[in-house]
Amino acid sequence: MTNPDDSYEYPGNELDLFAEAHHWKRYWHSRITPYLDGNVAEIGAGIGSNTELLRSDKQNRWLCVEPDRGLNQRLAKTVQKMDSSLSCETLLGTSDDVSDAGSFDSVIYMDVLEHIEADGEEVGNAARLLRPGGYLVMLGPAHNFLYSPFDEHVGHVRRYDTRNLPETDSSTLQMIHCEFLDSVGMLASLANRMLLRSSLPTLGQIKTWDNWMVPLSRILDPLTGRRLGKSILVVWEKQ
Repeated sequence: MTNPDDSYEYPGNELDLFAEAHHWKRYWHSRITPYLDGNVAEIGAGIGSNTELLRSDKQNRWLCVEPDRGLNQRLAKTVQKMDSSLSCETLLGTSDDVSDAGSFDSVIYMDVLEHIEADGEEVGNAARLLRPGGYLVMLGPAHNFLYSPFDEHVGHVRRYDTRNLPETDSSTLQMIHCEFLDSVGMLASLANRMLLRSSLPTLGQIKTWDNWMVPLSRILDPLTGRRLGKSILVVWEKQ
């Protein structure tokens, strides 16, 4: 991830919209909580909507890293409003600016790696922050055939499947979990790719997806073996 400067600005404007996707956030939250004990670094924390959901008394430390100065300011305000007993630190910067090598139990990227051209280099850099046995957790958009004007609008370099995951050194990081989430939402993404070609969903579309499609996906995804979905969840373990 490139070091930020005062001119760095995140190209998307969808963060506030997707902050309203409460069912979706609870869904992926339920899938990643087993990997969030101890000390956690959240890279690309945005406006902090995911931090509010994920931070709990299971963690000893939570570091939020965000390179966009405007988003970082909003992130700090979000953190200030949280339960004071669940302290969070904020850092304007990238994984390059985190100096605590080998001190984290988890490093998480929530819809972040798809924005980074050199994603393998980024993952390798994040691995240095992990203690042995620690987890690197990635959630991102799935399947390049779903790449749409929305992806272009928000600055996605790619969407992921099992064939184009970030390259890792197997002696350093070992993949231990990979699954797809939101099989019903995948159909909506395909409709946007083929028909609507919208660069940004409306709040009404977000609420329809979140209130109706996501709950149905939570029922259907286990039946598909979690092999279909519009998002992919991957976990690596530090060797």
